Amino acid sequence: MNDRKLQILAAVVDEYVRTGEPVGSKAVAQLSHINVSAATIRNDMAALEQMGYLEQPHTSAGRVPTFLGYRLYIDRLMTPPDLSDEEKARLDEMLGDEETLTEELLIQNAATALTELTQCTAVVTNSAPRFSVISKVEVIPTGKRLYVILLITSNGSIKNKACRLEFDLSHEQLEFFTKYIEENLSGVSVNELSDEMLDKMVTAMSAYMVSLSPLVKGLCEISADLKTEELTMSGEDKLFSHSELDKMEIVRFIEHKNELTELLTDTFSGIQVKFGAENNSFVIGNSSLIVSKYRKDGKEAGSLGIIGPMRINYKKVIPYIDYLTQKISAIMSEEDTTVKPDLSLPVFGEDEIH
Repeated sequence: MNDRKLQILAAVVDEYVRTGEPVGSKAVAQLSHINVSAATIRNDMAALEQMGYLEQPHTSAGRVPTFLGYRLYIDRLMTPPDLSDEEKARLDEMLGDEETLTEELLIQNAATALTELTQCTAVVTNSAPRFSVISKVEVIPTGKRLYVILLITSNGSIKNKACRLEFDLSHEQLEFFTKYIEENLSGVSVNELSDEMLDKMVTAMSAYMVSLSPLVKGLCEISADLKTEELTMSGEDKLFSHSELDKMEIVRFIEHKNELTELLTDTFSGIQVKFGAENNSFVIGNSSLIVSKYRKDGKEAGSLGIIGPMRINYKKVIPYIDYLTQKISAIMSEEDTTVKPDLSLPVFGEDEIH
């Protein structure tokens, strides 16, 4: 892969993203920064096709990038421009007033902004509960033999679970349970709640009174929920507006969207781009996922990104996601909210290829 082929690949991707039409050698030759003949370009495009970076949808048509072509383009050839002051001001306005924003509304506004700006579906995960500690556990009688366990974490997350017992508990039994839970779980990190720890609590509780064990088992189920990242989507209808995406695959994806959580959980710091063709977790074949983590007080708090077609303006979308995740992190951590470009982006400019 020489420099000229890399330039031609970048040109094909840029033109295809701009027009949505297969790109021919003549169109590439007309670009000001390509200083070789159409015949040379045609030969290089044929070579790029053999290498798996381009494909020809029709015999007489030009070529379009494959997911491997997009991958090389994003990782080595693309330089996302910095957002202008006007664009940053618009994003800040879409996020809302920092003084009155709750964390939930902040994330919701960011997802709405991404949907509006990109015309793609925004995805958000919230992993904050996993990095908080248990601050309070209560048992509330709600009916005959029916009790609700209420668990509150240090970050304000509230989980509850209804449990039906074999008979009503006395005030002393409830007091014992509350004290036992407080002594064993108060101040414990949600992320440190192990099956072994909870099993020991079930065993110990059963030894005291078998009737209390359903409450502990209910607490185990709540703990499992807390350690699972919550995934929400905004603008799901946008997926259907892209003709290159299969509608039945979109329907299956929406029905099983929680399966995407593990893929987002495995995302590292910085901007990450993943393609449907690369991941079995992605049931939409001709799609891409662009996502980045946001943090609170230095700890991972969740992910924000978009799902759309592979043919998307990565140069435009990536700076939006980068800015919003950095801004969210700054606001949630009460830091200086001046956002600087993320220098860890795994992309390099065309001028760095030579």
